[in-house]
Amino acid sequence: MQLNASPAMASPGSQGWARLWWVLIFLETLAAPGLAWSADISDLPVQFQEKIDMARKACSDVNNGEFALEWGSVERIDLDGDLRPDWVLNEASFACSSAASLYCGTGGCVSHFLVGKTIRSLQNLGWKVITMGGARILVANVHGSQCGSIGPSPCVTASIWDKAGQQWQSSVAQWD
Repeated sequence: MQLNASPAMASPGSQGWARLWWVLIFLETLAAPGLAWSADISDLPVQFQEKIDMARKACSDVNNGEFALEWGSVERIDLDGDLRPDWVLNEASFACSSAASLYCGTGGCVSHFLVGKTIRSLQNLGWKVITMGGARILVANVHGSQCGSIGPSPCVTASIWDKAGQQWQSSVAQWD
């Protein structure tokens, strides 16, 4: 499709303007960083394929439910600061036709973080990666029991990827 910059195209309300608007929205959607979704899991890392196969079986075991990966179930984001996108599989975006709460509970949903060939999982109520002092830090809202409290109590964990140990490192703060 060739776009011509004509006065008719530039005037709001014209058919050309509307077409350009929708093309730009479409292109922006394609360029959205981080999010990925595909019904064909063969393109995903084998560790994720195994998690999805287990989730599919669990769904099928509940009244022959049908499993679906919804938008946002797979994300690509740099977790370890090497400037290459790693992988995240969010069970919050898993769906089962016969069991609405099969993959999540009051403590949230499990997210699987794949760095290199190492996969680690964390039950959470939401997560975000931030950069602080050049380090990539995974901040997650977790169940209150992880802070030694009861379920609805606010609790957050911050973790950094230890490349040598191939694991997430966190500390428990000592507050005065």
